[in-house]
Amino acid sequence: MISRIRGEVLSIGLDHVVIEAGGLGYAVQSTPATLATLRTGDEAILATALVVREDSLTLFGFADTQARELFGLLQTVSGIGPRIALATLAVLEPGQLRGALADGNLAVLTQVPGIGRKGAERLVVELRDKVGALTSSAAESIVDGGSAGGPVRGSVVEALVGLGFPIKQAEQAVDGVLAGDGQANTSTVLRKALATLGGKR
Repeated sequence: MISRIRGEVLSIGLDHVVIEAGGLGYAVQSTPATLATLRTGDEAILATALVVREDSLTLFGFADTQARELFGLLQTVSGIGPRIALATLAVLEPGQLRGALADGNLAVLTQVPGIGRKGAERLVVELRDKVGALTSSAAESIVDGGSAGGPVRGSVVEALVGLGFPIKQAEQAVDGVLAGDGQANTSTVLRKALATLGGKR
């Protein structure tokens, strides 16, 4: 298990960062919020989790061990794989997620792409006791936004399509976010668009 990576940031994409460590460049999948804290050429330190599949080895990176632990905990629930677990942490901060699970806040949990009401109920039942009780204030809502155009729009739409969303849905979600905040950066637009799309599931 690769539990930590430290090295120079070679490049940053919409959903991953490439970090050089020990002479190798590791592609690390991560959330927009974590990627936004990194800079090309700087040194990065991420807590990581390696997901092994028959045809792939995928490394996921997190700003701290708490987020990594939640990533692993989410995957103990039936129907939640690494992609949905990462999307959950992209839409909800660790504190929000823990609060939503502790309070049984289905409205917050169903903002995540791929999690419907039944999935949210299953998460609450199986994880409520494991995350511990937190105040409901930690589970604040994600705010939608929305204008169209520019390189940010195209990049985020492309990323959403890559995550499996129909292009029309992706465009509508991104346009909605940009209409509310035309100056938002790529990672912010991606995060809010994910929240919007999650609310439609």
